[in-house]
Amino acid sequence: MIRLLLASFILACMGTLPASADTREVYTVRNIEVDEQAASVIEARDKAMSVARQKAARALLTKITLSDDRAAAGGLPVDYALAERLSAAVDVQEETAGAGRYRGVLSVVLNPLMVRAHLDGLGVPYVDTQGPTSLIVPLARDYQAQEAWRTALGVRNANALAPYVTATDPGYTAYSDWSAFSTEAATVGARRGVLAELSGGDGGYRVTLSTVTVAGTELLGTTGASASLAGAAEAVAAFMDEDWKRRSIIREGSRTATSASVRYTSLAEWNTLRTALARSPLVSDFKITAIARDGALVNFSYAGDEPRLQNDLLQRGVSLGAAPNVEGLVIRSAVSAAARQ
Repeated sequence: MIRLLLASFILACMGTLPASADTREVYTVRNIEVDEQAASVIEARDKAMSVARQKAARALLTKITLSDDRAAAGGLPVDYALAERLSAAVDVQEETAGAGRYRGVLSVVLNPLMVRAHLDGLGVPYVDTQGPTSLIVPLARDYQAQEAWRTALGVRNANALAPYVTATDPGYTAYSDWSAFSTEAATVGARRGVLAELSGGDGGYRVTLSTVTVAGTELLGTTGASASLAGAAEAVAAFMDEDWKRRSIIREGSRTATSASVRYTSLAEWNTLRTALARSPLVSDFKITAIARDGALVNFSYAGDEPRLQNDLLQRGVSLGAAPNVEGLVIRSAVSAAARQ
């Protein structure tokens, strides 16, 4: 009995740390370049820190809100006092100081509670939870162009709202489905693939993006023109973040309370399912009411309608539906179900 209770407690507690880690990633703004002069090095350093806080606060508010909402609020100005209030810490990546001058590259961690309170006070909706990690698949007209595009995308974009890991297998095509990606995706913890098909050339690169899940392939859209491959990679990251915000920002005040049966075949699968629910921006008040070796009963509330929740969870590799002779919703791994077919 003691072992059962201990196991249940561990199952209930595990998974909160990854969510906290994701929050820190979202609220960390890196690679802020500063170059300030003053009467002394100490004064120049303090000035640089203030400048970095202000740049970081502006970048974060832009990152987690939509341009339409910022415009409707009359903009989101950030002065030095507000930046100080919203910031939690400043880390030094690189620095050079001397003769009253301070140059450096800094990282700033913003305070989630203070940022949320600020936006809530202004009535500006936001989303500050990361989307599911994607396996991004670079596609181009030939092998050389594809490898150059892969290099431009980089290995990953960890602190974005829509994080991705770049696929290393060069054998994928525009017609590859989830079964083709699933092995590599599993090794990096990705629950969906994103085809990033490059077109154009120097001065006018565009990228067409499509998501690939167990349910099929969905066209997301095409980025604007970019002058370089590096610019095209930045456009992809911005496009994916914007898409995530539009899908995830909650505007409705009402929520639907529901219960669900969670079906799983292993502890790892249970952790994946529970974490997907906990990380969804649509889900709140998540509680485990009963747990066993192969299933659990949970309660939670969700914003929007059920199809929107289904789509959000499917992007995380989770299937939401009904089952014969079962009251309420049934949640299971869409990835595992597809593998068994």
